[in-house]
Amino acid sequence: MLITKSADVAEFCNEISAAEFVAVDTEFVREKTYWPILCLVQIATPDRAVAIDPLANGIDLQPVYDLMANSSVLKVFHSASQDMQVMFNATGRMTEPVFDTQIAAMVSGYGDQPAYATLVEKIVGVTIDKRSQMTDWSLRPLTDHQIEYAIGDVTHLIKVYNRLTADLESSGRTNWAQEEMGHLRDRGLYDLNPRELWRRVRLRRPTRRALAVLREITEWREVSAQRRNIPRGWVCRDEALAEIALNAPQTPTALERVRGINERFAHGRDGNAVLDAVQVGMELPDDQCPDPEKGRPPLKGHETLVALLQALLKLRCDENGIAAQLVANRRELDRIATEDDPDIRTLTSWRREIYGNDALALKRGEIALTADGLTVRVVTA
Repeated sequence: MLITKSADVAEFCNEISAAEFVAVDTEFVREKTYWPILCLVQIATPDRAVAIDPLANGIDLQPVYDLMANSSVLKVFHSASQDMQVMFNATGRMTEPVFDTQIAAMVSGYGDQPAYATLVEKIVGVTIDKRSQMTDWSLRPLTDHQIEYAIGDVTHLIKVYNRLTADLESSGRTNWAQEEMGHLRDRGLYDLNPRELWRRVRLRRPTRRALAVLREITEWREVSAQRRNIPRGWVCRDEALAEIALNAPQTPTALERVRGINERFAHGRDGNAVLDAVQVGMELPDDQCPDPEKGRPPLKGHETLVALLQALLKLRCDENGIAAQLVANRRELDRIATEDDPDIRTLTSWRREIYGNDALALKRGEIALTADGLTVRVVTA
C-alpha cells in the first residue's frame, strides 16, 4: 500500500503507536545534493506494511517523525546510520530506540557487515529481486514493482529481526549487540560539526601548521557545500584539500598549481575564500594548532607482530562466531603492538574476554601461534 495523503499518514502512525516494534527503511537520493532527498519511507509491523511517499504534494510527515522519536516503540533497521541521518536532517531529533539487524548479524556469526539481501536469503529463504535496487526513487509515478520491492524490504526485515533476537538470546549475546548498537545513539554521528571534519581528510606526514590550514579550508568547504546544497566533493575534493594544506599557497597562481584546482576556481570567489582560509591557518598561534597523532614509533618486528595479532583475531572470531570488525581494527592492533596499556575497545568488556587477553599474552610471548596444515592453533609458549 502506498500512502500519499496526510490524513492516511496520521491514521497509520496512530494505529501502530502502541506496537512493540516497527521495521523501517527509507529510500533517498543524494548524488547531486548535499542534503539527501527523502523519497520513500517504508514501515511495517507483523500485521501491516505501507510505503509513504514524502514527495506527494502537500503531504505532512510529522506523524512519521514523531514515531521515530517515540521512546516506547523500537525501530528496527538494517544498517541504520544512513536512515537515521536522513531523519535527523529532517527533524533535528534522534531516532530511538533502535535495533540494527546488521550489527546483530555480525554478533551472531554472519560475517563482517552482511548485506540485507544476504540475510534475507539465509534467514527467510527468499532471493530479493535486485532490479529496483539502483532505481531513481525521486521519479514519479512509482511502478507497482518498485512499491512491492520497497515494502518487501520491511516485511522481510521483521522475520530477520525475529530470528536474530532469538539467536542473540540463545547465545547470551544480547548485551553484546546492545552495547555495539549504543554507538548509534551518539548525536555527534549525525549532527556534524564542520569545524571537526578535517579529521576525515588524510595528510602525508602532517605538521601542526598543515593541520591548522586543513581545519580552516575543510570547514569552508563544508559550509559552502551546505549553503549550495551540492556534494562536498563538487566544491573541492579531499585530495586537493590535502595538497593545499601541505603547500599553503598564497596566491591564485600558486593555488592553480594544486592538482584538481582549475583556473576558474583559483582566480574566482572560491579561490579567494580558500586563500583567506589558508591565511587564517597560517597565522594561528602554535599552541592553537591541532596536534598530529603521535604514537610510539614502530619497533623492529612490528609488522610481524601485527600479522600474528591479525591471525589470532581471525582464529578467535571464527571460534566464537563473531565478525572480526566488531572486535578490533588495524589501528587497534597497531596500538596493542606498540603500547603497554592502550585505551581501546578491544581491551574492554566481552572483547577482552574472547580476544584482548590472548592478544596481550601473544605480545608478551606467553602464547604462540602454530600452523598445522591449514589449521592455526594457539599453544602455551
